[in-house]
Amino acid sequence: MKLIQHQYGKAHVRVLKVIRAGTRHSLKELDVTVLLQGDFEASYTRADNRLVVATDSMKNTVNVLAKQKLRSENETFGITLGRHFLDKYRHVKRVEISLSEHCWSRLAIGGKPHPHSFGETSPARPFARIAVTRKETRVESGIDNLLILKSTGSGFEKFLRDEFTTLPDTDDRIFCTMLKATWAYRKSPGRYAATNDKLLKAMLAVFARNHSPSVQVTLFEMGRAALKAVREISQVHLVMPNKHCLLIDLAPFGLDNRNELFVPTDEPHGLIEGTVAR
Repeated sequence: MKLIQHQYGKAHVRVLKVIRAGTRHSLKELDVTVLLQGDFEASYTRADNRLVVATDSMKNTVNVLAKQKLRSENETFGITLGRHFLDKYRHVKRVEISLSEHCWSRLAIGGKPHPHSFGETSPARPFARIAVTRKETRVESGIDNLLILKSTGSGFEKFLRDEFTTLPDTDDRIFCTMLKATWAYRKSPGRYAATNDKLLKAMLAVFARNHSPSVQVTLFEMGRAALKAVREISQVHLVMPNKHCLLIDLAPFGLDNRNELFVPTDEPHGLIEGTVAR
């Protein structure tokens, strides 16, 4: 028997950095995972730890480089981390860095942004994944847990029917999804954060404005809009669970319910995903 694949690292290294510009502060909070691949087979098969980089050392590396290098661009910090591990340890062949951001926004006090007080922006999490070898660097960015909803402008009709079908056709329904989108960069943009924001706004504009005959159509249109908006990406992968909102039957109480009152549900839900490329 033989070991055919292996990697290891440190997961969920959490750092919160206060970036000071005089009396005005900003926050950067990241959850970082480091994974190494390389000449580590002996540690699995022969209990030989001589080449093993301790995961505690990885955690300390993240903390020190966060102090020295972390600014506004998550992707740039991820590239810095990946290249550090490659440069420092010659037996490391590939490094994967994953970064998920907890976002904070400045509190408005007396109608003015406060210089050092913050509130959570939303549960949505921007993220980046960096894969670094000595020959190439691959960068993916994305957004996770972004809950979006449109109260009309969506339907689902003329789908396949058989003896198990009970769902009625509808030309007016709530469309609610917890969006996860991942886009792959083919070249570095001028600024990752601004480019990611531009791409996300392009996708959300399609979600809001376009009539949706199905989640599938909207997924493709959002992916196409992302590719048109940002030339630096090669593809975008979208995961769009259909978070159903079920119409409540008020007829027993002598009341009409014309798409006004619903029960939001999480499970079971439809799960639609796809990748749109150039």
